Amino acid sequence: MREIQFREALREAMSEEMRKDENIYLMGEEVAQYNGAYKVSQGMLDEFGEKRVIDTPISEAGFAGIGIGSAMNGLRPIIEFMTFNFSLVAIDQIINGAAKIMSMSGGQFSVPIVFRGPTGNAGMLSSQHSQCFENWYANCPGLKVVVPSNPYDAKGLLKSCIIDPDPVIFMESELMYGDKGPVPEETYYIPLGKANVTKEGSDVTLVGFGKIMKVVNAAAAELEKEGIHAEVIDLRTVRPIDYDTVITSVKKTNRLVIVEESWPLGSIATEVAFKVQKDAFDYLDAPVLRIMGGDVPLPYAPTLIQEYLPNPERVIKAVKEVMYVTK
Repeated sequence: MREIQFREALREAMSEEMRKDENIYLMGEEVAQYNGAYKVSQGMLDEFGEKRVIDTPISEAGFAGIGIGSAMNGLRPIIEFMTFNFSLVAIDQIINGAAKIMSMSGGQFSVPIVFRGPTGNAGMLSSQHSQCFENWYANCPGLKVVVPSNPYDAKGLLKSCIIDPDPVIFMESELMYGDKGPVPEETYYIPLGKANVTKEGSDVTLVGFGKIMKVVNAAAAELEKEGIHAEVIDLRTVRPIDYDTVITSVKKTNRLVIVEESWPLGSIATEVAFKVQKDAFDYLDAPVLRIMGGDVPLPYAPTLIQEYLPNPERVIKAVKEVMYVTK
């Protein structure tokens, strides 16, 4: 199977669906003439023209609102935020508009729109450009929230998002756009709301999503060398969350460690931990542990960034804690 970059997988997903449906278009800052801030939309202006690949001013509230209005009138926009930090300028359009229009119109209007762009830290970009808002958007009924971890998932999930009848938040990572992975040439779709067990194991369940799966996978590989067999679950979608896959795994391993980059309070990890203790309490042999980002704005200094972010060492320590391994 061929290997392509994460950005190429996203581009293929958008282009394939745009060739099928002329109502789909891409809009955002620098998506057209500049080929995308991260070159995700490279070449798309040449293929689809300026009516379907549209550059906008630096006005997230404006072009998010235009996208929502066009979706209500039969189009299927893909709205690119240069980073989800900037989506806060448009959050009223997303939360009070896109997420609620179906309900408030009594089902008369659907909003088939995808808001996509990078989330989380991307190196030394400091506090205002490094935030994780997956849990913020997942908290809102009416939205679906998808966070892929590799090129294969990125393409299959984005294609499903584009044809979905509801508004979807699709969150990527600047640090993953150059990552390569196997992606089939044939058409495929990955259903939303279904987690992926990427590694079978019997001793402990490790749960994560998005680029933090690199940390989870690295920890699982090191644990394997020590004879500890972790089962690894990539949530893929954080609204809806596939609780059943997590609970089935916990009933087998009896231990759970959840890894997430965001701030601790009100996190996806918190919600998963609650659901597991509610529905699988009798199967737990140890308290559920979370490995989270720091409870502070992300610093600029690289040494402090290392202290802030989850890493394999912290995950390994947590696994040994829930297994009561003392050495």
